[in-house]
Amino acid sequence: MHKINWKFDNTYSKLSETFREFVKPTPVHNPEIVIFNHQLAQELNLDFSKISNIELSKIFSGNSLPQESKTLAQAYAGHQFGHFTMLGDGRAVLLGEHLDSKKNRYDIQYKGSGRTSFSRGGDGRAALGPMLREYLISEAIHALNIPTTRSLAVVKTGEKVVRENLLDGAILTRVASSHIRVGTFQFIAAKQNIDNLKTLVDYTINRHYPELSSSKFKAYDLLNSVIEKQCSLVINWMRVGFIHGVMNTDNMSISGETIDYGPCAFMDHYDPKTVFSSIDKFGRYAFSNQPPITKWNLARFAECLVPLIDKSEDYAIKLATDLIDNFQNIYEDKWLNMMRNKLGLFGEEKKDKKLINDLLEWMKKNKADYTNTFCHLMDVKSNDEIYKKTDFLTWIDKWKLRSQLNNSSKEKQIKLMRKNNPIIIPRNHKVEEALKEANNGNLNKINRLLNILDKPYDEQDIANEYRLPAPESKKKYQTFCGT
Repeated sequence: MHKINWKFDNTYSKLSETFREFVKPTPVHNPEIVIFNHQLAQELNLDFSKISNIELSKIFSGNSLPQESKTLAQAYAGHQFGHFTMLGDGRAVLLGEHLDSKKNRYDIQYKGSGRTSFSRGGDGRAALGPMLREYLISEAIHALNIPTTRSLAVVKTGEKVVRENLLDGAILTRVASSHIRVGTFQFIAAKQNIDNLKTLVDYTINRHYPELSSSKFKAYDLLNSVIEKQCSLVINWMRVGFIHGVMNTDNMSISGETIDYGPCAFMDHYDPKTVFSSIDKFGRYAFSNQPPITKWNLARFAECLVPLIDKSEDYAIKLATDLIDNFQNIYEDKWLNMMRNKLGLFGEEKKDKKLINDLLEWMKKNKADYTNTFCHLMDVKSNDEIYKKTDFLTWIDKWKLRSQLNNSSKEKQIKLMRKNNPIIIPRNHKVEEALKEANNGNLNKINRLLNILDKPYDEQDIANEYRLPAPESKKKYQTFCGT
């Protein structure tokens, strides 16, 4: 067989069995490649150019495994909608850790690859629609310059999965810096084995925060670094109007990447209480709740580390609490700077926060589109009459006065805004249209959407339909988990 150039170095498999179980993907009857990410393969220094589609299907269904792979399911726990549960990879198998030419390490994981001992009664499988959704949205998030897992391939299994209806089964190949989650620490902490906890801290630092390897206060410094990373991540979500939808602790990656695209979506008209997930009945993971939930999840991470922060439990709790309490300050500073960037404001002025909040209040009151409002401000004009309203024009005047304090050119201002405001986002109705056609065997709309989403900050010569929010509908848009 042609050399693909896999370079596996499987460090996670060397951890004790508490952390994982060795398991192979369940073979499928008739795999068929649906979509393959040539660009990502190239970035990983993998060469599939001489591999037939039949062979690709075998590889990415798990029917044909690379020799150096060491397939396993990872153990983790998680607070799911606030309730603690012992979990683990119930429908995913880690193929191994691949090293690119620069020695960057990537988990290669099959999602939907069959049952494991962590499946808890589930079938271990995934449906085509949700796997294509993850492929589409994760690649869009990557193009928006937000840390994320990536998608390498989607394969149809040739088998059906039972959800509300009979659906085509599929397997997604996910690429991540790692799959170590807050929930991984919760699982190990629940076992109350201090040596395993130390091992996990050391492993995580070695893999993601090597600058901390000589620290005398590893657990404390790790907590501090993860707080910083997660804060930056959620700021980026808020910047583009992304709603994760299911911010359970098992869906928070220690590396600071966006992970697990289930009922995720992008906000059209601005409303901080926006929820799309069908299972989020009380708005726990609404748009405006993402920062406090991030803090809540980080507090759960801190609890795991208490035994390693200091020998005195009380002192350790105080140190951890101080770090968690500081999250709000870090977030507010980062948020304010992010919003200044979106408005092309340089420097800091006392009234900046009021200016920003006044705009958001106006957007909420007038149901203005979040993305298109900022596009309008950077002269990517729309025909929407809403931007001719007197109260908006009054706000514009205040914004222009503030902009004059920048001592910079209009050109420089627009350049800053265009770097921070996408022109194109995955509009929910366009995503659904593309997925519907893909489920019927037509990938034209998916491929077109992927091409457009690849350059979200560029004014593209495309039909206006990709910029417009969904037409008004009495039916509330909902997304579903897919499990």
